[in-house]
Amino acid sequence: MFVHPGRCDTGPDGSLWRVSDRPLSGGSPEMIRLSEVSRTFDGRAGRVEALRGIDLDVSEGEFVAVLGRSGCGKSTLLRLIAGLIPVTSGEVAVDGQAITGPRPDIAMLFQRPALLPWRTVLDNVLLPVEIFGWKRAGHRDRARQLLDVAGLAGFEKRLPHELSGGMQQRVSLCRSLIGDPRVMLMDEPFSALDALTREELAGELQRVHMRSGATIVFVTHSIDEAVLLADRVVVLSPRPGRIRKVVEVAIPRPRTLGRNAHLAEVAQVSADLHELLMERDQPANAGAEER
Repeated sequence: MFVHPGRCDTGPDGSLWRVSDRPLSGGSPEMIRLSEVSRTFDGRAGRVEALRGIDLDVSEGEFVAVLGRSGCGKSTLLRLIAGLIPVTSGEVAVDGQAITGPRPDIAMLFQRPALLPWRTVLDNVLLPVEIFGWKRAGHRDRARQLLDVAGLAGFEKRLPHELSGGMQQRVSLCRSLIGDPRVMLMDEPFSALDALTREELAGELQRVHMRSGATIVFVTHSIDEAVLLADRVVVLSPRPGRIRKVVEVAIPRPRTLGRNAHLAEVAQVSADLHELLMERDQPANAGAEER
C-alpha cells in the first residue's frame, strides 16, 4: 500500500499509513467542475468533434470512473482537466480556478508508466520535484518512503528496463503521489498488466483513495474495475462524447471482485453499466480518426 502526508495511523493489516486530513466524498465541496465543455480536433479527414457539452461536478475526495467505447473522448476529458490541452468551448475549473495549463496539485497517471529510461527508479519518482522547482531534500526521503511501502525498497538505483510492468506502474504511482496531489487523473493505468497484477494494484489504489482524501478521475474500459473502485461511474456516448448517464455505486468499501457480501449489488450495477454501454448512438464524423 502507499503512504500519504498527514497524521499517522495503522492500517487494517498492521502496517503504517499516513492519513490526509482532507475530507472524503459525501457533502464535500466541489473540486472539479466542467461547464459545457467541448473539444474539437483537426484530423486528416476534417474536423473531429471529440467531446460535446460536458457538464460534470466532482466533489473533493470523490472517486469517479469514466466508461465508454474506444474513441469516445475519455482520454481527451482527462487531458482537458489536467491542462494538457485547451477546451474548444466551455470551462474546466479545479478548486474554483479555471484550468489554463498543468498544475502541481494535479497528477496524471498514463496507460503506460512513461518512465524515463535513463533515470533510476528514485530519480523517476523525483521528476515532478525538478519540474516544479520544489526542494529536493525532503522529497528525497518521501520518495524512498513511498518506494518502500510500494514494495520497491532496494530498487531505487535500478533502471526501468530492469523492472516488470507491474513494478514500473508502481513507480509511476509513487511519482504521482510525491507532490501530495489534490487531484489524480488516471488513464487506464492497469490495462497493460496481467489480471493478477491488475487486481492487486486496484486494491492498492482503493487504499490510497480511502486514506489520502485525493479526488480521483479514473478512465477504464473495464466495468468490473469501475464498480470495484468508483463512487460514481460516468458513461460516455460514442463520439462526440456526451454524458449518457452517471451511475452511483452505493456499495460499502472495501470492495473485492471475489467473495463479497454485496455480490448481488455489484452484479446489478455491472449489468446496468453493460446495458448502457451496449446502447448505440449514431456516431458523428463517421469514418474520422479516433482519439
